[in-house]
Amino acid sequence: MDIQYFKDTLKSELPLNLPEHLQALWYDGKGNWKKAHDLIDHLNNKQAAHVHAYLHRKEGDIWNADYWYNRAGQSRPNISLEKEWENLVSLYLSLLPNSAGN
Repeated sequence: MDIQYFKDTLKSELPLNLPEHLQALWYDGKGNWKKAHDLIDHLNNKQAAHVHAYLHRKEGDIWNADYWYNRAGQSRPNISLEKEWENLVSLYLSLLPNSAGN
């Protein structure tokens, strides 16, 4: 799956077999920040922390975003939210096994 396919699915249904951090990005891409946050709020892995950071940055809660970027071992990027979303989707799609999400 590539980012264009992922974006195209925003017009239809959530792809199967996506890990929660990519599901969160999918819901955020559809404009459902709350659902995205609810999916990752309870997770403790670095991928979820990275997406969690992005969501709090998008919300405007920079202190909380920086906390989650730190938990993810990342720095807050100096790019648009749209570019960060695309970067996150591309990164985490690239880490999927070939058959996941299809």
